[in-house]
Amino acid sequence: MVDISEKSSTHRIAKATGKITFSNDLSISQIKSNNNKKGDVLSTSRIASIMSVKNTSSIIPLCHPINITKISTNFQIIESKNEIQCDCIVECFGKTGVEMEAMVGVSCGLLTLYDMCKAVDKNMIISDVKVVEKKGGKS
Repeated sequence: MVDISEKSSTHRIAKATGKITFSNDLSISQIKSNNNKKGDVLSTSRIASIMSVKNTSSIIPLCHPINITKISTNFQIIESKNEIQCDCIVECFGKTGVEMEAMVGVSCGLLTLYDMCKAVDKNMIISDVKVVEKKGGKS
């Protein structure tokens, strides 16, 4: 693990994004009407995202445990493209960035969406998971 003991603590923010594309409009219809057999898809996916952010250092080898101060996960339904976009913003006051936490949050949120919708769509695609904003440290 990289030694960060000499680094200064600063306010750090990272925003990651990604999307899931559905092969039909049935999943989005069920999500919007809260009629999925597994339950409330977006609320469950949001909770999964938040939980994964808090556990990133247990999932990704050599990631430092970080004292997270804020997690914001949001989903945007884009019906015209049969897509749902996930954005995750993570903040901390620390010695290392929160990019990995933000990407893990997006990934786990989208994976949970996939799991909850796989009974009605076997051809979903998760894509474009990336960091789109980083502040603090040597940004």
